[in-house]
Amino acid sequence: MDTKALRQKILDLAIRGKLVPQDPNDEPASVLLERIRAEKQQMVKNGKLKPKDIKNDTVIFKGDDNLHYEQFQDGTINEYENELPFEIPSKWVWCNLGMLFSHNTGKALNASKTDGASLTYITTSNVYWNSFELGNLKIMPFTDSEIEKCTVKKGDLLVCEGGDIGRAAIWQFENEIRIQNHLHRLRPYDRIYTKFYYYIMYLYKANGRINGNGIGLQGLSSNALHNIIVPVPPVEEQKRIVDSIDSVLSLIEQIESHKQNLSSQIDNIKSKILDLAIRGKLVPQDPNDEPASVLLERIRAEKEELIKQGKIKRDKKESVIFKGDDNSYYEKIGNDITCIDDEIPFETPINWQWVRLGSTVGIERGGSPRPIKSYITTDSNGINWIKIGDVDKDGKYITNTKEKIKPTGIKKSREVYPGDFLLTNSMSFGRPYISKIYGCVHDGWLVLRNPDVVFDINFLYYLLSSNYLYNQFVIKASGSTVDNLNIDKVSSALICLPPLKEQTMIVNQIEKLMKLIQQFEELL
Repeated sequence: MDTKALRQKILDLAIRGKLVPQDPNDEPASVLLERIRAEKQQMVKNGKLKPKDIKNDTVIFKGDDNLHYEQFQDGTINEYENELPFEIPSKWVWCNLGMLFSHNTGKALNASKTDGASLTYITTSNVYWNSFELGNLKIMPFTDSEIEKCTVKKGDLLVCEGGDIGRAAIWQFENEIRIQNHLHRLRPYDRIYTKFYYYIMYLYKANGRINGNGIGLQGLSSNALHNIIVPVPPVEEQKRIVDSIDSVLSLIEQIESHKQNLSSQIDNIKSKILDLAIRGKLVPQDPNDEPASVLLERIRAEKEELIKQGKIKRDKKESVIFKGDDNSYYEKIGNDITCIDDEIPFETPINWQWVRLGSTVGIERGGSPRPIKSYITTDSNGINWIKIGDVDKDGKYITNTKEKIKPTGIKKSREVYPGDFLLTNSMSFGRPYISKIYGCVHDGWLVLRNPDVVFDINFLYYLLSSNYLYNQFVIKASGSTVDNLNIDKVSSALICLPPLKEQTMIVNQIEKLMKLIQQFEELL
Protein backbone atom coordinates (compact mmCIF):
# COMPACT_ATOMS: atom_id res chain seq x y z
CA MET A 1 0.00 0.00 0.00
CA ASP A 2 1.36 3.39 -1.04
CA THR A 3 0.45 5.40 2.06
CA LYS A 4 2.01 8.58 0.67
CA ALA A 5 -0.29 8.46 -2.37
CA LEU A 6 -3.24 7.56 -0.13
CA ARG A 7 -2.55 10.59 2.08
CA GLN A 8 -2.48 12.88 -0.95
CA LYS A 9 -5.68 11.34 -2.32
CA ILE A 10 -7.50 12.00 0.96
CA LEU A 11 -6.39 15.63 0.95
CA ASP A 12 -7.29 16.01 -2.72
CA LEU A 13 -10.83 14.77 -2.03
CA ALA A 14 -11.04 17.07 0.99
CA ILE A 15 -10.22 20.32 -0.80
CA ARG A 16 -12.62 19.44 -3.64
CA GLY A 17 -15.53 18.98 -1.22
CA LYS A 18 -15.70 15.21 -1.74
CA LEU A 19 -14.57 13.93 1.65
CA VAL A 20 -17.59 14.86 3.77
CA PRO A 21 -21.19 15.61 2.73
CA GLN A 22 -22.35 19.22 2.37
CA ASP A 23 -24.99 20.53 4.78
CA PRO A 24 -27.57 22.84 3.13
CA ASN A 25 -28.00 24.59 6.49
CA ASP A 26 -24.36 25.76 6.56
CA GLU A 27 -23.77 29.48 6.11
CA PRO A 28 -22.38 29.96 2.55
CA ALA A 29 -18.68 30.74 2.35
CA SER A 30 -19.52 33.92 0.42
CA VAL A 31 -21.06 35.34 3.62
CA LEU A 32 -17.84 34.53 5.49
CA LEU A 33 -15.80 36.43 2.90
CA GLU A 34 -18.12 39.42 3.04
CA ARG A 35 -17.66 39.48 6.80
CA ILE A 36 -13.86 39.33 6.41
CA ARG A 37 -13.91 42.17 3.88
CA ALA A 38 -15.97 44.30 6.26
CA GLU A 39 -13.59 43.46 9.12
CA LYS A 40 -10.56 44.50 7.05
CA GLN A 41 -12.24 47.75 5.98
CA GLN A 42 -12.96 48.55 9.64
CA MET A 43 -9.34 47.78 10.56
CA VAL A 44 -8.23 50.34 7.96
CA LYS A 45 -10.55 52.93 9.50
CA ASN A 46 -9.18 52.10 12.98
CA GLY A 47 -5.60 52.39 11.78
CA LYS A 48 -4.82 48.73 12.42
CA LEU A 49 -4.33 48.20 8.68
CA LYS A 50 -3.10 50.54 5.99
CA PRO A 51 -4.95 50.98 2.69
CA LYS A 52 -2.00 49.34 0.91
CA ASP A 53 -2.59 46.21 3.01
CA ILE A 54 -5.89 45.55 1.25
CA LYS A 55 -5.22 47.07 -2.17
CA ASN A 56 -4.53 43.64 -3.68
CA ASP A 57 -7.70 42.05 -2.28
CA THR A 58 -9.98 40.84 -5.04
CA VAL A 59 -13.38 39.21 -5.33
CA ILE A 60 -13.70 35.99 -7.33
CA PHE A 61 -17.30 35.36 -8.33
CA LYS A 62 -19.40 33.35 -10.74
CA GLY A 63 -21.20 35.37 -13.41
CA ASP A 64 -24.61 34.84 -15.00
CA ASP A 65 -22.83 32.92 -17.76
CA ASN A 66 -21.63 30.41 -15.13
CA LEU A 67 -18.00 31.48 -15.61
CA HIS A 68 -15.70 32.77 -12.89
CA TYR A 69 -14.39 36.33 -12.84
CA GLU A 70 -12.01 38.33 -10.65
CA GLN A 71 -12.88 41.89 -9.62
CA PHE A 72 -10.09 44.25 -8.50
CA GLN A 73 -10.25 47.24 -6.14
CA ASP A 74 -10.44 49.68 -9.05
CA GLY A 75 -13.51 47.90 -10.46
CA THR A 76 -11.64 46.09 -13.23
CA ILE A 77 -13.06 42.63 -13.96
CA ASN A 78 -11.10 39.85 -15.67
CA GLU A 79 -12.19 36.37 -16.69
CA TYR A 80 -10.75 33.88 -14.20
CA GLU A 81 -12.13 30.50 -15.31
CA ASN A 82 -8.81 29.17 -16.65
CA GLU A 83 -7.05 29.95 -13.35
CA LEU A 84 -9.20 27.59 -11.29
CA PRO A 85 -7.65 24.15 -10.71
CA PHE A 86 -10.85 22.16 -10.07
CA GLU A 87 -14.61 22.34 -9.45
CA ILE A 88 -15.94 23.05 -5.95
CA PRO A 89 -19.41 22.71 -4.32
CA SER A 90 -21.97 25.47 -4.78
CA LYS A 91 -21.65 26.90 -1.25
CA TRP A 92 -17.86 27.17 -1.56
CA VAL A 93 -16.01 30.11 -3.06
CA TRP A 94 -12.54 30.82 -4.37
CA CYS A 95 -10.24 33.50 -3.04
CA ASN A 96 -6.58 34.39 -2.68
CA LEU A 97 -4.89 33.16 0.50
CA GLY A 98 -4.04 36.74 1.46
CA MET A 99 -7.76 37.50 1.72
CA LEU A 100 -8.12 35.13 4.67
CA PHE A 101 -4.98 35.89 6.69
CA SER A 102 -3.08 38.90 7.88
CA HIS A 103 0.54 38.52 6.89
CA ASN A 104 3.96 39.42 8.24
CA THR A 105 7.51 38.20 7.81
CA GLY A 106 10.07 38.15 10.60
CA LYS A 107 13.19 40.18 11.32
CA ALA A 108 16.34 39.94 9.24
CA LEU A 109 19.58 39.20 11.05
CA ASN A 110 21.67 42.35 11.42
CA ALA A 111 24.64 42.27 13.80
CA SER A 112 24.94 46.07 13.73
CA LYS A 113 21.47 46.59 15.24
CA THR A 114 21.55 45.86 18.96
CA ASP A 115 18.59 47.89 20.23
CA GLY A 116 15.76 46.14 22.00
CA ALA A 117 15.16 43.08 24.16
CA SER A 118 17.14 39.90 23.49
CA LEU A 119 14.54 37.27 22.65
CA THR A 120 14.51 33.78 21.18
CA TYR A 121 13.36 33.31 17.60
CA ILE A 122 12.79 30.53 15.08
CA THR A 123 13.67 30.26 11.42
CA THR A 124 13.00 27.82 8.57
CA SER A 125 15.30 25.18 10.08
CA ASN A 126 12.97 24.98 13.10
CA VAL A 127 9.82 24.42 11.03
CA TYR A 128 8.76 20.99 9.78
CA TRP A 129 5.42 19.83 8.43
CA ASN A 130 3.11 20.76 11.32
CA SER A 131 5.87 20.30 13.89
CA PHE A 132 8.77 22.28 15.30
CA GLU A 133 12.32 21.56 16.42
CA LEU A 134 12.84 23.93 19.34
CA GLY A 135 16.17 22.79 20.74
CA ASN A 136 19.05 25.27 20.92
CA LEU A 137 17.02 28.35 19.95
CA LYS A 138 19.07 31.43 19.08
CA ILE A 139 18.59 34.97 20.40
CA MET A 140 18.59 38.39 18.76
CA PRO A 141 17.38 41.86 19.82
CA PHE A 142 13.82 43.02 19.01
CA THR A 143 12.49 46.54 19.48
CA ASP A 144 8.91 47.05 20.69
CA SER A 145 7.62 47.60 17.15
CA GLU A 146 9.49 44.53 15.88
CA ILE A 147 8.09 42.36 18.66
CA GLU A 148 4.50 42.98 17.55
CA LYS A 149 5.37 42.41 13.89
CA CYS A 150 7.48 39.28 14.47
CA THR A 151 5.66 37.52 17.32
CA VAL A 152 3.88 34.23 16.72
CA LYS A 153 0.80 33.36 18.78
CA LYS A 154 -1.12 30.14 19.21
CA GLY A 155 -3.06 29.33 16.03
CA ASP A 156 -0.77 31.23 13.63
CA LEU A 157 0.21 29.42 10.43
CA LEU A 158 3.92 29.64 9.62
CA VAL A 159 5.14 29.10 6.05
CA CYS A 160 8.75 28.80 4.88
CA GLU A 161 9.84 31.48 2.41
CA GLY A 162 13.15 29.74 1.67
CA GLY A 163 14.70 26.31 2.06
CA ASP A 164 11.88 23.82 1.55
CA ILE A 165 9.60 26.55 0.27
CA GLY A 166 5.96 26.30 1.33
CA ARG A 167 6.64 23.95 4.23
CA ALA A 168 4.15 24.92 6.92
CA ALA A 169 3.18 24.37 10.54
CA ILE A 170 0.62 25.75 12.99
CA TRP A 171 1.98 27.19 16.24
CA GLN A 172 0.03 25.20 18.85
CA PHE A 173 1.80 26.43 21.97
CA GLU A 174 0.53 28.86 24.61
CA ASN A 175 3.89 30.65 24.80
CA GLU A 176 4.79 33.13 22.09
CA ILE A 177 7.91 33.11 19.89
CA ARG A 178 9.52 35.44 17.35
CA ILE A 179 10.38 34.67 13.71
CA GLN A 180 13.24 35.47 11.38
CA ASN A 181 12.59 37.05 8.00
CA HIS A 182 12.54 33.79 6.01
CA LEU A 183 9.28 32.77 7.67
CA HIS A 184 5.80 34.04 6.78
CA ARG A 185 3.31 34.46 9.61
CA LEU A 186 -0.33 34.01 8.61
CA ARG A 187 -2.90 35.01 11.25
CA PRO A 188 -6.52 34.22 10.32
CA TYR A 189 -9.24 36.83 10.06
CA ASP A 190 -12.65 35.98 11.50
CA ARG A 191 -13.55 32.40 12.38
CA ILE A 192 -11.82 30.04 9.96
CA TYR A 193 -10.08 26.72 10.57
CA THR A 194 -6.41 27.33 9.98
CA LYS A 195 -5.67 23.61 9.81
CA PHE A 196 -7.79 23.31 6.66
CA TYR A 197 -5.41 25.74 4.97
CA TYR A 198 -2.40 23.95 6.41
CA TYR A 199 -3.61 20.84 4.62
CA ILE A 200 -4.05 22.85 1.42
CA MET A 201 -0.43 24.02 1.68
CA TYR A 202 0.70 20.43 2.22
CA LEU A 203 -1.19 19.18 -0.84
CA TYR A 204 -0.23 22.14 -3.05
CA LYS A 205 3.41 21.54 -2.16
CA ALA A 206 3.13 17.81 -2.94
CA ASN A 207 1.39 18.56 -6.25
CA GLY A 208 3.89 21.20 -7.32
CA ARG A 209 1.44 24.11 -7.15
CA ILE A 210 3.78 26.05 -4.85
CA ASN A 211 6.94 27.15 -6.64
CA GLY A 212 9.70 29.57 -5.69
CA ASN A 213 10.20 32.73 -7.71
CA GLY A 214 13.31 34.26 -6.14
CA ILE A 215 16.22 35.79 -8.03
CA GLY A 216 19.12 33.36 -8.01
CA LEU A 217 17.57 31.41 -5.15
CA GLN A 218 14.12 29.87 -5.00
CA GLY A 219 11.84 31.62 -2.54
CA LEU A 220 8.15 32.09 -1.82
CA SER A 221 7.66 35.86 -1.83
CA SER A 222 4.98 37.62 0.19
CA ASN A 223 3.17 38.55 -3.01
CA ALA A 224 3.30 34.97 -4.35
CA LEU A 225 1.98 33.63 -1.05
CA HIS A 226 -0.82 36.22 -0.99
CA ASN A 227 -1.93 35.26 -4.52
CA ILE A 228 -2.19 31.49 -3.98
CA ILE A 229 -5.73 30.59 -5.01
CA VAL A 230 -7.57 28.46 -2.42
CA PRO A 231 -11.10 27.07 -2.04
CA VAL A 232 -13.14 28.34 0.90
CA PRO A 233 -15.82 26.02 2.33
CA PRO A 234 -18.43 27.16 4.87
CA VAL A 235 -16.87 27.43 8.34
CA GLU A 236 -18.88 24.52 9.73
CA GLU A 237 -17.80 22.33 6.82
CA GLN A 238 -14.16 23.35 7.30
CA LYS A 239 -14.36 21.83 10.78
CA ARG A 240 -16.00 18.62 9.53
CA ILE A 241 -13.35 18.28 6.82
CA VAL A 242 -10.47 18.82 9.26
CA ASP A 243 -11.94 16.31 11.73
CA SER A 244 -12.34 13.75 8.94
CA ILE A 245 -8.81 14.34 7.60
CA ASP A 246 -7.34 14.02 11.09
CA SER A 247 -9.19 10.77 11.65
CA VAL A 248 -8.16 9.21 8.33
CA LEU A 249 -4.54 10.39 8.56
CA SER A 250 -4.33 8.92 12.05
CA LEU A 251 -5.32 5.55 10.58
CA ILE A 252 -2.74 5.97 7.80
CA GLU A 253 -0.06 6.70 10.39
CA GLN A 254 -1.03 3.50 12.20
CA ILE A 255 -0.78 1.61 8.92
CA GLU A 256 2.67 3.09 8.30
CA SER A 257 3.77 2.15 11.80
CA HIS A 258 2.53 -1.42 11.35
CA LYS A 259 4.11 -1.49 7.91
CA GLN A 260 7.48 -0.48 9.35
CA ASN A 261 7.15 -3.13 12.04
CA LEU A 262 6.20 -5.72 9.44
CA SER A 263 9.13 -4.71 7.24
CA SER A 264 11.46 -5.14 10.20
CA GLN A 265 9.93 -8.54 10.97
CA ILE A 266 10.22 -9.56 7.32
CA ASP A 267 13.93 -8.67 7.35
CA ASN A 268 14.30 -10.81 10.47
CA ILE A 269 12.49 -13.69 8.76
CA LYS A 270 14.81 -13.46 5.74
CA SER A 271 17.84 -13.54 8.04
CA LYS A 272 16.35 -16.48 9.94
CA ILE A 273 15.85 -18.44 6.71
CA LEU A 274 19.52 -17.99 5.78
CA ASP A 275 20.55 -18.86 9.33
CA LEU A 276 18.59 -22.12 9.20
CA ALA A 277 20.02 -22.83 5.75
CA ILE A 278 23.68 -22.60 6.79
CA ARG A 279 23.00 -24.76 9.88
CA GLY A 280 21.46 -27.61 7.87
CA LYS A 281 17.97 -27.07 9.27
CA LEU A 282 16.09 -25.88 6.18
CA VAL A 283 15.85 -29.16 4.22
CA PRO A 284 16.14 -32.81 5.28
CA GLN A 285 19.50 -34.54 4.79
CA ASP A 286 19.93 -37.51 2.48
CA PRO A 287 22.37 -40.05 3.98
CA ASN A 288 23.18 -41.19 0.44
CA ASP A 289 24.67 -37.80 -0.52
CA GLU A 290 28.44 -37.74 -0.95
CA PRO A 291 29.84 -36.11 2.23
CA ALA A 292 31.41 -32.71 1.79
CA SER A 293 34.62 -34.11 3.32
CA VAL A 294 34.99 -36.49 0.36
CA LEU A 295 34.66 -33.58 -2.07
CA LEU A 296 37.33 -31.63 -0.19
CA GLU A 297 39.67 -34.65 -0.09
CA ARG A 298 39.29 -35.08 -3.83
CA ILE A 299 40.17 -31.42 -4.40
CA ARG A 300 43.23 -31.76 -2.16
CA ALA A 301 44.34 -34.83 -4.11
CA GLU A 302 43.99 -32.92 -7.38
CA LYS A 303 46.06 -30.06 -5.94
CA GLU A 304 48.72 -32.51 -4.77
CA GLU A 305 49.00 -33.93 -8.28
CA LEU A 306 49.40 -30.43 -9.72
CA ILE A 307 52.12 -29.73 -7.15
CA LYS A 308 53.97 -32.90 -8.18
CA GLN A 309 53.74 -31.79 -11.81
CA GLY A 310 55.16 -28.40 -10.86
CA LYS A 311 52.09 -26.56 -12.12
CA ILE A 312 51.32 -24.93 -8.77
CA LYS A 313 53.21 -24.32 -5.53
CA ARG A 314 52.26 -25.82 -2.21
CA ASP A 315 50.29 -23.47 0.04
CA LYS A 316 52.16 -23.49 3.35
CA LYS A 317 49.10 -21.97 5.05
CA GLU A 318 46.64 -24.56 3.75
CA SER A 319 44.06 -25.41 6.40
CA VAL A 320 42.58 -28.86 7.08
CA ILE A 321 39.85 -29.10 9.72
CA PHE A 322 38.93 -32.49 11.18
CA LYS A 323 37.21 -34.08 14.13
CA GLY A 324 39.47 -36.01 16.48
CA ASP A 325 38.81 -39.25 18.33
CA ASP A 326 37.98 -37.13 21.38
CA ASN A 327 35.11 -35.53 19.41
CA SER A 328 36.90 -32.15 19.38
CA TYR A 329 37.60 -30.12 16.25
CA TYR A 330 41.19 -29.54 15.16
CA GLU A 331 42.85 -27.50 12.44
CA LYS A 332 46.10 -28.53 10.78
CA ILE A 333 48.21 -25.82 9.10
CA GLY A 334 51.56 -27.18 7.93
CA ASN A 335 52.85 -29.29 10.84
CA ASP A 336 50.87 -27.39 13.49
CA ILE A 337 47.65 -28.81 14.87
CA THR A 338 45.37 -26.64 17.03
CA CYS A 339 42.09 -27.36 18.79
CA ILE A 340 39.44 -24.95 17.45
CA ASP A 341 36.43 -25.99 19.53
CA ASP A 342 36.05 -22.37 20.67
CA GLU A 343 35.51 -21.28 17.05
CA ILE A 344 32.84 -23.85 16.23
CA PRO A 345 29.53 -21.96 16.70
CA PHE A 346 26.98 -24.76 16.22
CA GLU A 347 26.54 -28.45 15.48
CA THR A 348 25.88 -29.46 11.88
CA PRO A 349 24.66 -32.56 10.05
CA ILE A 350 27.04 -35.49 9.77
CA ASN A 351 27.72 -35.11 6.02
CA TRP A 352 28.72 -31.43 6.37
CA GLN A 353 32.31 -30.30 6.87
CA TRP A 354 33.85 -27.28 8.62
CA VAL A 355 36.35 -25.51 6.39
CA ARG A 356 38.01 -22.12 5.91
CA LEU A 357 36.55 -20.12 3.04
CA GLY A 358 40.04 -19.76 1.56
CA SER A 359 40.26 -23.56 1.19
CA THR A 360 37.22 -23.60 -1.10
CA VAL A 361 37.85 -20.69 -3.51
CA GLY A 362 40.77 -18.68 -4.81
CA ILE A 363 40.73 -15.15 -3.38
CA GLU A 364 42.47 -12.22 -5.07
CA ARG A 365 42.39 -8.48 -4.56
CA GLY A 366 41.54 -6.00 -7.30
CA GLY A 367 43.96 -3.40 -8.55
CA SER A 368 43.82 0.07 -10.07
CA PRO A 369 45.93 1.38 -12.94
CA ARG A 370 47.04 4.87 -11.96
CA PRO A 371 46.25 7.58 -12.63
CA ILE A 372 42.90 5.99 -13.41
CA LYS A 373 41.65 8.99 -15.43
CA SER A 374 44.33 8.37 -18.05
CA TYR A 375 43.03 4.82 -18.55
CA ILE A 376 39.32 5.60 -18.83
CA THR A 377 38.11 5.32 -22.42
CA THR A 378 34.92 5.55 -24.45
CA ASP A 379 36.32 3.24 -27.12
CA SER A 380 34.07 0.27 -27.90
CA ASN A 381 37.08 -2.02 -27.41
CA GLY A 382 37.51 -0.82 -23.84
CA ILE A 383 37.39 -3.24 -20.92
CA ASN A 384 34.47 -3.08 -18.48
CA TRP A 385 35.65 -1.15 -15.40
CA ILE A 386 33.59 -2.56 -12.53
CA LYS A 387 33.05 -0.12 -9.68
CA ILE A 388 30.98 -0.39 -6.52
CA GLY A 389 28.75 2.34 -7.93
CA ASP A 390 27.75 -0.03 -10.74
CA VAL A 391 25.82 -2.30 -8.38
CA ASP A 392 22.63 -1.95 -6.39
CA LYS A 393 22.81 -2.37 -2.63
CA ASP A 394 20.34 -5.24 -2.69
CA GLY A 395 21.31 -6.53 -6.14
CA LYS A 396 22.84 -9.90 -6.92
CA TYR A 397 24.43 -9.66 -10.35
CA ILE A 398 26.84 -7.33 -12.12
CA THR A 399 25.66 -7.00 -15.72
CA ASN A 400 27.11 -3.72 -17.01
CA THR A 401 29.41 -0.84 -16.14
CA LYS A 402 29.29 2.91 -16.59
CA GLU A 403 32.95 3.16 -17.58
CA LYS A 404 35.60 1.23 -19.51
CA ILE A 405 39.38 1.23 -19.32
CA LYS A 406 41.98 0.85 -22.03
CA PRO A 407 43.33 -2.68 -22.60
CA THR A 408 46.74 -1.41 -21.45
CA GLY A 409 45.30 -1.14 -17.93
CA ILE A 410 44.57 -4.86 -17.62
CA LYS A 411 48.04 -5.80 -16.32
CA LYS A 412 47.76 -3.19 -13.56
CA SER A 413 44.31 -4.32 -12.50
CA ARG A 414 42.54 -7.63 -11.83
CA GLU A 415 40.51 -9.43 -14.45
CA VAL A 416 37.05 -10.76 -13.62
CA TYR A 417 35.19 -13.43 -15.59
CA PRO A 418 31.53 -14.42 -15.74
CA GLY A 419 30.78 -16.60 -12.71
CA ASP A 420 33.38 -14.97 -10.46
CA PHE A 421 32.20 -13.62 -7.13
CA LEU A 422 33.02 -10.07 -6.10
CA LEU A 423 33.10 -9.02 -2.47
CA THR A 424 33.28 -5.39 -1.35
CA ASN A 425 36.28 -5.01 0.96
CA SER A 426 35.92 -1.42 2.16
CA MET A 427 33.20 1.07 3.10
CA SER A 428 30.07 -1.17 3.05
CA PHE A 429 32.27 -4.24 3.11
CA GLY A 430 31.21 -7.86 2.81
CA ARG A 431 28.50 -7.47 0.16
CA PRO A 432 28.62 -10.29 -2.42
CA TYR A 433 27.87 -10.00 -6.13
CA ILE A 434 28.09 -12.45 -9.02
CA SER A 435 29.71 -11.13 -12.17
CA LYS A 436 27.99 -11.91 -15.44
CA ILE A 437 30.51 -9.97 -17.50
CA TYR A 438 34.20 -9.86 -18.26
CA GLY A 439 35.99 -6.83 -16.89
CA CYS A 440 38.53 -5.45 -14.43
CA VAL A 441 38.14 -4.39 -10.80
CA HIS A 442 39.91 -1.90 -8.55
CA ASP A 443 41.29 -2.57 -5.09
CA GLY A 444 37.93 -1.94 -3.42
CA TRP A 445 36.96 -5.47 -4.48
CA LEU A 446 38.02 -9.00 -3.62
CA VAL A 447 37.57 -11.63 -6.34
CA LEU A 448 36.51 -15.18 -5.43
CA ARG A 449 37.66 -17.54 -8.19
CA ASN A 450 36.30 -20.94 -9.32
CA PRO A 451 33.47 -21.12 -6.78
CA ASP A 452 31.59 -23.77 -8.79
CA VAL A 453 34.18 -26.44 -7.92
CA VAL A 454 32.91 -26.68 -4.34
CA PHE A 455 29.69 -24.69 -4.34
CA ASP A 456 26.34 -24.37 -5.94
CA ILE A 457 26.85 -20.74 -7.02
CA ASN A 458 23.60 -19.57 -5.46
CA PHE A 459 24.32 -21.35 -2.18
CA LEU A 460 27.62 -19.46 -1.92
CA TYR A 461 25.75 -16.21 -2.60
CA TYR A 462 23.29 -16.88 0.24
CA LEU A 463 26.12 -18.02 2.52
CA LEU A 464 28.03 -14.78 1.90
CA SER A 465 24.78 -12.83 2.43
CA SER A 466 24.10 -14.43 5.83
CA ASN A 467 24.51 -12.61 9.12
CA TYR A 468 26.69 -15.48 10.31
CA LEU A 469 29.41 -14.75 7.76
CA TYR A 470 28.91 -10.98 7.78
CA ASN A 471 29.40 -10.92 11.56
CA GLN A 472 32.71 -12.75 11.11
CA PHE A 473 33.78 -10.11 8.58
CA VAL A 474 32.82 -7.31 10.99
CA ILE A 475 34.95 -8.79 13.78
CA LYS A 476 37.92 -9.38 11.48
CA ALA A 477 37.68 -5.91 9.88
CA SER A 478 37.36 -4.02 13.16
CA GLY A 479 41.00 -4.55 14.12
CA SER A 480 42.18 -2.21 11.36
CA THR A 481 42.65 1.55 11.53
CA VAL A 482 39.96 1.69 8.85
CA ASP A 483 37.36 -1.09 8.84
CA ASN A 484 38.03 -3.16 5.74
CA LEU A 485 38.65 -6.69 4.54
CA ASN A 486 41.67 -8.28 2.91
CA ILE A 487 42.55 -11.69 1.49
CA ASP A 488 43.71 -13.15 4.81
CA LYS A 489 40.63 -11.98 6.70
CA VAL A 490 38.21 -13.39 4.15
CA SER A 491 40.22 -16.60 3.69
CA SER A 492 40.13 -17.31 7.42
CA ALA A 493 36.32 -17.09 7.66
CA LEU A 494 34.94 -20.36 9.02
CA ILE A 495 32.09 -21.99 7.10
CA CYS A 496 30.31 -25.31 7.19
CA LEU A 497 30.10 -26.94 3.77
CA PRO A 498 27.11 -29.14 2.83
CA PRO A 499 27.22 -31.84 0.14
CA LEU A 500 26.79 -30.32 -3.34
CA LYS A 501 23.45 -32.00 -3.94
CA GLU A 502 22.10 -30.67 -0.64
CA GLN A 503 23.34 -27.17 -1.49
CA THR A 504 21.04 -27.17 -4.52
CA MET A 505 18.10 -28.38 -2.42
CA ILE A 506 18.78 -25.61 0.09
CA VAL A 507 18.88 -22.98 -2.66
CA ASN A 508 15.56 -24.17 -4.08
CA GLN A 509 13.94 -23.96 -0.65
CA ILE A 510 15.41 -20.51 0.08
CA GLU A 511 14.16 -19.13 -3.23
CA LYS A 512 10.73 -20.66 -2.75
CA LEU A 513 10.41 -18.99 0.66
CA MET A 514 11.86 -15.68 -0.55
CA LYS A 515 9.33 -15.61 -3.39
CA LEU A 516 6.47 -16.02 -0.91
CA ILE A 517 7.90 -13.22 1.22
CA GLN A 518 8.21 -10.98 -1.84
CA GLN A 519 4.56 -11.59 -2.71
CA PHE A 520 3.60 -10.64 0.84
CA GLU A 521 5.74 -7.48 0.69
CA GLU A 522 3.99 -6.41 -2.51
CA LEU A 523 0.68 -6.46 -0.62
CA LEU A 524 1.92 -4.01 2.01
